[in-house]
Amino acid sequence: MAVHAHPDDESSKGAATMARYVRDGAEVLVCTLTGGERGDVLNPAMDRPEVRANLPRLRRQEMARAREILGVSQHFLGFTDSGLPEGDPLPPLPADCFALTPLEDAARPLVRAVREFRPHVMLAYDASGGYPHPDHIMSHKVAVEAFEAAADPDRYPGAGPGTCEPWQPLKLYYFASFQRGRFMALHEEMLRRGLESPYVQMFGQWEERADRRAELEVTTRVPCGDFFGIRDEALQAHATQVDPKGFWFACPLEVQRAAWPTEDYHLARSLVDTELPEDDLFAGVRERVCL
Repeated sequence: MAVHAHPDDESSKGAATMARYVRDGAEVLVCTLTGGERGDVLNPAMDRPEVRANLPRLRRQEMARAREILGVSQHFLGFTDSGLPEGDPLPPLPADCFALTPLEDAARPLVRAVREFRPHVMLAYDASGGYPHPDHIMSHKVAVEAFEAAADPDRYPGAGPGTCEPWQPLKLYYFASFQRGRFMALHEEMLRRGLESPYVQMFGQWEERADRRAELEVTTRVPCGDFFGIRDEALQAHATQVDPKGFWFACPLEVQRAAWPTEDYHLARSLVDTELPEDDLFAGVRERVCL
């Protein structure tokens, strides 16, 4: 189970991993906490009045196409996008938004989904949200709450279909997608091939940021380079959000497969024995399930 804040997040974080495990026979469910209603139109080719007027409906259509490409199941959990506040000082969040929902109310649908789907492994954002969007930070809180509460019959009574029993996922991972080392490896491989690197400006911005946070420790690298093309196709399905000429596609797939053919994670919780580093999200789980 992958827990995400908005439609398109599932295609930019862990998408090739999901595609790989689906093709290996695993059932994969994406839980999308909001509908992305307050997002912007980030693809200049789609920035038209009729698109902005119908953005909530279009984002659901894009999500339907992306989940078909990835081969995953997907549920919207029904909360309203908080938007990304900008300015100094930051404006208040909308009163009806996901980020201001009390944690117990926000977690209940995900606890229900965990008890119904019964995942062995959950994927989520770390405490920073990956970047400081209020919905990403709240998604982290909700995912941790669901991981810890879904097995307790005294918590969230009635949060399950019919007589659905409590369920304890065995491992919780945080996405470790945006690592300096990864982008440096891609940069160096592009230069080695005589290509212009798109990452120079990014490195300069990182150097200028005095408040740069510590990166997550990577415990698990999942080989999935063969599925990067599926990931990119799913990303492009989110046409209002992703510019096909933009940053996400600036590095050729052959460079990515040569320099960094994995998607990377931090093991945050585990109820099974496993040796680090890992190359499989189900390390320790397969052995336990097969006992």
